[in-house]
Amino acid sequence: MSIEFRSDPYGVTILLDGWPQSHVAPGDPGLLTFEYVHQIALVLDSLPAGRLAVTHVGGGGLTVPRYVHATRPGSPQIVFEPDAALTDAVRDRVPLPRDHRIRVRPMAGAAGVAGLAAASADVLILDAYAAGRVPAELTSAGFAREVRRVLRGAGIVVANLADAPGLAFVRRCAATFAAAGLEPVALLATHDILKGRRFGNAVLVGGAHPDPAALDRGVGRASPPCGIRSGAEVARLLAGVAPFVEGELSPEPPPGLFGR
Repeated sequence: MSIEFRSDPYGVTILLDGWPQSHVAPGDPGLLTFEYVHQIALVLDSLPAGRLAVTHVGGGGLTVPRYVHATRPGSPQIVFEPDAALTDAVRDRVPLPRDHRIRVRPMAGAAGVAGLAAASADVLILDAYAAGRVPAELTSAGFAREVRRVLRGAGIVVANLADAPGLAFVRRCAATFAAAGLEPVALLATHDILKGRRFGNAVLVGGAHPDPAALDRGVGRASPPCGIRSGAEVARLLAGVAPFVEGELSPEPPPGLFGR
């Protein structure tokens, strides 16, 4: 696997085998250039103030853990990133801030989550890709049940999922989480993705969100703008959709999507 760092006036983009994986702005962890990362941040910002115990499946440049540290200092965070060479390269090129509580474990996400204590996380963020696709083991019914076990009663799962127009993969992932007791409460994406106009990333939120209205308000003020489906709209998306059992890879991105 090749690791490449491309500098820009604001930070560094990390590419794995040519795929843009993360963007890190060391001097401004609130600068989130990838749309889906900004949407994950909107979900986190809608939760009550204070520390959060966050588990991340997928590490990359550790952009979201840095954001959590900046916005909720002292939050304990566990990151499962199986590529130890990538983690070492990121730490060397864009070191983590001082006094962080981010612990990166060189493990695959499914095995890592299975080893966590029950009710040990407030939020689990799923943002793991291999060659531009979500691994099948992270969309299975068994993994969804492990996520439910690890989350506290009011915990939420936040999943970054790439899909083709129509969002068939996202809908089945949502049904899989629902079957495990993590009822989907919202789906965030740019308006063109929600309307089925192009391939792209959508952020699925499942579980017991304490204040869905706060999330709606945050999305309404978001810049760059994005859309949200919540409540009855999400229920309609799931109508008649069967959950995964063994799990499936997310759809393959169209050629040239990332300008490789």
